[in-house]
Amino acid sequence: MLVLVINCGSSSVKYDLIHTETREGVCRGLVERIGAVTAIVKHEPAKGKKYKETMIIQNHTEALKEVLQYLLSPENKIIESITDIKAVGHRVVHGSDMFKDSVLIDEDVMEAIEQAFDLAPLHNPPNLKGIQAAKEALPDIPHVAVFDTAFHHSIPAHAYLYGIPNRLYRRYKIRKYGFHGTSHYFVSRQYYKLILKDVKETKVISCHLGNGASICAIDGGKSVDTSMGFTPLSGLVMGTRSGDLDPSILFYLVEKEELPLSSVHSLLNRHSGLLGLSGYAADMRDLIEEAQKGDRRCQQAIDVFCYKIRQHIGSYIASMNGCDAILFTAGIGENSSLIRKKAVEKMDFMGVKLDEDRNESVKPGELTRISTDDSKVGIYVVPTNEELVIAIDAAKIARASAQSPWI
Repeated sequence: MLVLVINCGSSSVKYDLIHTETREGVCRGLVERIGAVTAIVKHEPAKGKKYKETMIIQNHTEALKEVLQYLLSPENKIIESITDIKAVGHRVVHGSDMFKDSVLIDEDVMEAIEQAFDLAPLHNPPNLKGIQAAKEALPDIPHVAVFDTAFHHSIPAHAYLYGIPNRLYRRYKIRKYGFHGTSHYFVSRQYYKLILKDVKETKVISCHLGNGASICAIDGGKSVDTSMGFTPLSGLVMGTRSGDLDPSILFYLVEKEELPLSSVHSLLNRHSGLLGLSGYAADMRDLIEEAQKGDRRCQQAIDVFCYKIRQHIGSYIASMNGCDAILFTAGIGENSSLIRKKAVEKMDFMGVKLDEDRNESVKPGELTRISTDDSKVGIYVVPTNEELVIAIDAAKIARASAQSPWI
C-alpha cells in the first residue's frame, strides 16, 4: 500500500511517500518557512534528481498542494493519480490518556487532539493544522493519527504518577505521558531481530538523542518508564528545552525577573537547554566544533547533556534490575561518536564497555554494535525510522476501515 506520511511543524510540512509492502521510500520532502516572505521547498525522490526551490506559501494547505503537484507532475513520474495514495498517516505528538493506539481520524479524534493543545503547545496545534489541510486536499482516503505517547501507555502507575494531590490527576490527568514513542518502539524491534533471546525476557534502554531527546526503559518489549513526562519539556537537557528543573526555580524567576507565565514558558521551551547553557547554539555539531577550539561554555553544555543521559541510563538499569542493551538513535545518537562515548563512560562496573574503534567506525544508516565482545550490556547504534512505523500503522487501519464501517 502506498502511504503518505505527514509531520507538520508550526511553519513546516515534512512528508514521506512509502510503499508499506516493500518498506521502501518513494519520495520524501520538506516545505519550510511557511508564512515567511519566501518558503523553501525540497523534494527527494528515491529515483531521480533532488529538487529545491523558493516560493510564496502562506499556509499548510498551500504547502500540501505544492507537495501533491510535485508528486503528480508527469515530469517527475512519482505517482500516476491521486488515487494511488491509499492512506495518509499523521504524526501527532500528544494523545493524552485518550489514545493508546493509532486511530482513524474523524471529528471526535480531531476534537480530542485540540483538547491536548495545552499539553503540547509547540506540537499539537500544527499537527492538527496538517490534518485539516490533508483532509481538504485528500478527502476520499483514510487519514490515521499515530501518537508519540501511545507506546508509553504500558508505563505502570508508580512510574507515571507525580507527588501531587491525587485529585489533580483525576481532574486534569496530570501524569507522565512520554514521547518519541514511535522511535523507541522501532529501534527496540530492530534490536529484537538480532537476538535469540525471548523478547519477554529482554531489558533495553533506548536513547533518542536529537534536538528533542528522551530515554526509554523497555522491559519485555513494553515501555516501563521514560524521561519525558507530562509534556516534552521534562527529562534530558535538549536543544532549546531545559529538561528537569526544581519547580521552585519557576517561582523564583517570576519574582526576580518579574516575568509573566508566558515568558517563563518561552524561556524554558525555546531559550534554554544547550542553547541557554552555551549561549551559542542549540545544534550539537556547532557546540562540539566550538568546544574543540576551547570554548568553555560549549564544553560545559556538552558535559551537562551527557551527564543527564548517564544519570537516566543508570536509573533505568536499577529500576529494571538489569539491562541487555543500550540503543542510540536519532540525529545525535546516530552521528556523534563523542556523545555516545561520553554517555556511557564510567559505567564499566555495570558491565557497559564501549569499543572505541567500533564507535568511531559507525557508517550512516547502518545498525552497528559498538560495545566490546566481553561487554555484559550490548551497545548499539540503531537508525530510527518513525515514518515507516506511521506508514505501517496507517496501512493497517486503512485496510481494517475498508472492511468494517465500525473501525
